[in-house]
Amino acid sequence: MFKKKASAQKGLKIIIVGGGKVGSTLIQQLSREGHIITIIDKNAASIQELTNLYDIMGIIGNGASYSVQMEAGIQDTDLLIAVTASDELNLLCCTIAKRVGNCAAIARVRNPDYSQEVSYLRDRLGLAMIINPELEAAREAARILYLPTALEVNPFAHGQVEMIKFKIPEGNILDGMTIATLGQHITNAVLICVVERNGDVHIPSGSFQLAKGDVISFVCQRSIARSFLETIGIKTNRVKNTMIIGGGKSAFYLAQQLIQMGISVKIIEINRARCEELSILLPNAIIINGDGTDEELLKEEGIEYAESVVALTGIDEENVLLTLHARHVSQAKVITKINRISFKDVISQLNLGSVIYPRFITSEAIIAYVRAKKNSTNSNIETLYHMFDSRVEAIEFRIDRESAVTDVPLKELSIKNSVLISFINRNGKIIIPGGNDCIKVGDTAMIVTTHEGLVDIRNILR
Repeated sequence: MFKKKASAQKGLKIIIVGGGKVGSTLIQQLSREGHIITIIDKNAASIQELTNLYDIMGIIGNGASYSVQMEAGIQDTDLLIAVTASDELNLLCCTIAKRVGNCAAIARVRNPDYSQEVSYLRDRLGLAMIINPELEAAREAARILYLPTALEVNPFAHGQVEMIKFKIPEGNILDGMTIATLGQHITNAVLICVVERNGDVHIPSGSFQLAKGDVISFVCQRSIARSFLETIGIKTNRVKNTMIIGGGKSAFYLAQQLIQMGISVKIIEINRARCEELSILLPNAIIINGDGTDEELLKEEGIEYAESVVALTGIDEENVLLTLHARHVSQAKVITKINRISFKDVISQLNLGSVIYPRFITSEAIIAYVRAKKNSTNSNIETLYHMFDSRVEAIEFRIDRESAVTDVPLKELSIKNSVLISFINRNGKIIIPGGNDCIKVGDTAMIVTTHEGLVDIRNILR
């Protein structure tokens, strides 16, 4: 067994089973937030690499083994997270952990066979969370295709509120307008939370002047997002057809959702047996058996006329090239799935349209749970998203008790720089707050900030 002793820290004791892409992302973010982490993996090279990079303990072995979990200290662990490549192994790891230790447990489960049974499995096995990154990635892609001018669409307040990212085009009404003017003369039901300009991100004040080329994220009620975009002269028609390249789990989940929305779907998949499976699972989709990286095949299947193209192969480089090709030969809305996070600076300069990172979707949901578990005295984290290459966090807090931030007009609070309270949800009523509004017990409030690691609503105060 290879071990590296973690230094004493204040934080939760967490065991992560599986040192792959998601496991390493979780280690990177959770160790930075001060948690005590043990990684279990059968691959000695992975353990060696991760323990060299981070101040964690590593154990080589089977995470579903009772003796291995005991060696990892399961009896006094706060949380076990199972993110191996096997759904069944993840569920078994969590089941053993729940029986042996008094800890919470989270499993990654990706197989569509289990997707209808998540609630049952979670309740019967007593798990804190079951997360399906392919399904969540597909939901994100479907939201974007429903509003194709958006680069990202993230839901809050149980879907009542959306944070939408888009780029201000040349000649748009927002070019040269201050945020205060937008609120006074167009609408005060929308709040611009983040602006990225020339690679720098800003949490803007009312005097901030917008410009063409800015990438902005705004928050508003879902019901008015489309009308706001139309008011400022941006087309919002959802796509009528989609070409999906790659027929894996994400493609199945996405096609299923798009067909329900009335969008016609064509999937190109190289594996013949998988095509036969998909044709049974998705009788209303067109399934093409062929190489999605073949230019002639793509032309033959109508990529030049497709309204949207989603690159969902298992190879990042292929997805990037397919997206660039689609942008070159068509006017399609493009979405690219990226599994790795290396070369992010290069990727961000390639104009790939909307980029979806399944590993971040998984890690964000887990980190939101960990932060809520770490400090649940006055507020819990409902939702968390990392934005603009993880330089900005959007966190929705549920306010459980009175504190220094409750029942005080926002203009009287001493709020840190680069912190914005973007909305308050009060019993289903969404408030875009002004200086005279207050946060009350029972509300949820969303904070957008460049500060890292907020675990409690009180962390917004100086």
